[in-house]
Amino acid sequence: KSFTSQWQNNRAALESSGERILVALRKGTSISANPGGSPPLAPDVANRCFQQLAHSYEEEYGGFRNAPKFPSPVNLMFLLSYWSVNRSTSEGVEALQMAMHTLRMMALGGIHDHVAQGFHRYSTDSSWHVPHFEKMLYDQAQLAVAYITAFQVSGEQFYADVAKNILLYVSRDLSDKSGGFYSAEDADSVPASGGPDKREGAFCVWTASEVRELLSDVAEGSTGGATQADIFMHHYGVKEQGNVAPEQDPHGELQGQNVLIVRYSVELTAARFGITVEKVSHLLASARAKMADMRTTRPRPHLDTKMLASWNGLMLSAFARVGAALGDEASLERAKQAGHFLKEHLWDSETQTILRSCYRGEQHEVQQMSPSISGFLDDYAFIICGLLDLYEATFQTEWLQWAEELQLRQDLLFWDDQGGGYFCSDPSDSTILLQLKEDQDGAEPSANSVSASNLLRLSHYTGNQEWLQKSQQLLTAFSDRLSRVPIALPEMVRALMAQHYTLKQIVICGQRDDSDTAGLLAAVNSLYLPFKVLMLTDGSPESFLCQRLPVLSSMSQLDGVATAHICQDFTCSLPLTDPQELRRLLLDGATDS
Repeated sequence: KSFTSQWQNNRAALESSGERILVALRKGTSISANPGGSPPLAPDVANRCFQQLAHSYEEEYGGFRNAPKFPSPVNLMFLLSYWSVNRSTSEGVEALQMAMHTLRMMALGGIHDHVAQGFHRYSTDSSWHVPHFEKMLYDQAQLAVAYITAFQVSGEQFYADVAKNILLYVSRDLSDKSGGFYSAEDADSVPASGGPDKREGAFCVWTASEVRELLSDVAEGSTGGATQADIFMHHYGVKEQGNVAPEQDPHGELQGQNVLIVRYSVELTAARFGITVEKVSHLLASARAKMADMRTTRPRPHLDTKMLASWNGLMLSAFARVGAALGDEASLERAKQAGHFLKEHLWDSETQTILRSCYRGEQHEVQQMSPSISGFLDDYAFIICGLLDLYEATFQTEWLQWAEELQLRQDLLFWDDQGGGYFCSDPSDSTILLQLKEDQDGAEPSANSVSASNLLRLSHYTGNQEWLQKSQQLLTAFSDRLSRVPIALPEMVRALMAQHYTLKQIVICGQRDDSDTAGLLAAVNSLYLPFKVLMLTDGSPESFLCQRLPVLSSMSQLDGVATAHICQDFTCSLPLTDPQELRRLLLDGATDS
């Protein structure tokens, strides 16, 4: 009542007070470039970001801070990029070790679902053992990219297998027949034993008696006639009384239960039971398959079948990048399906607008939100990034063309002409009182961080210098934050580094389906080259790329064989036709940074 009477009797004062509060909020949250300013120096910012991450790094199990521990793929991707330009320094080596150790310990931990693949949302303890069991699409997407990058860096099959397993989980459990990806699986479900109440992790955990009953076969040749269960329980830390400490189970939901965590290497487990490493690997794989079958009989957690444009963009990147690195046609096919899904179901061609989301209807058909919600900045940025990755994986120019269209649209809808950078939502929307620019790379990268890289990549694909300038203006707008607390924006620091070290343009002249072209592409994709754009041209002056980059028309094949040209700052290497030579040159170039 008092507010009503104030509004009736004192409206002008209330409106004036509200306006003053809004002015103060706008000033306090403003992020804009100083006139004539330029981005901060990339090496200084990158060094500071590394130091801040090193300070919060937890050495024993990897990751940052003690508990709860989140996967933080943006941190890991920064560390790998930092190593790529500081390979010969102790800091560079330390950054690599921090990223690789964290990725290994997460993959061995309980945060990783050893039976049905994929990663849970975070760990409640410092050893990645007992997770919050929810599985989010955005985690799967970013972690698949981080693991395939670790494989490109190290050549270790372990990391490639984890990346493939993530995609297997997403393809099986988070995929719609339309080509879209669902958002999440819940943490809790009804226990197999029944009862009215859902429990955290009920779908994923095991009692020792369940394991013994399921894996009762004797392992031939093992010491003391050990069963498959004995070997499995030893390897994955399964205990008779359960392996979850009471302090990690405040509601008593995991009493007597086991969360699988790899406790020993396959070699140590083999030595313990007197059998070969191959035999142990086979036994463990067979045990996991039996347990996965058993798990399908349990009541499943709730599946969130909403399909978000932004998260689908992240997942598109993952399938494209893993598919390209491994030469895996099935992953590339799934990436293309995702691209078609986005264009068919989350793009309104009449209004030239991305739609925020859609969902699976009761008849398993794609249903639109009613009324539909227009996409936000992250929807555009993440899809554009996914399309660029899809082009680099398939060389189908329709994806590059659509990325160009979407970037023009994003600029029109969200760009801040005064201060540089992008607003999170359409600034012409009068229902939003406070227009913000997100300034944190957290569980997902911020859309401005991703946009800074997209603009840079697109400027190299299209020759559009305005996009290069926009990228610089964006980074200038975030100068203060980048200089003071770069740990808040590790993904944007990567974009700043990309601008500083200038992108290599790797141009392959050849026919897409020819084996000599495939050999050169495989050489490029086998390496981690964070600051590059990869393009394929058949020399046709009418092609999309040659129209935008006429210089490509002058590049040709040597003696009718697929040929690679590596260009940087308008200077190109001698043409190469041998994949091994190309790989060597790219490696040497990476070391020179």
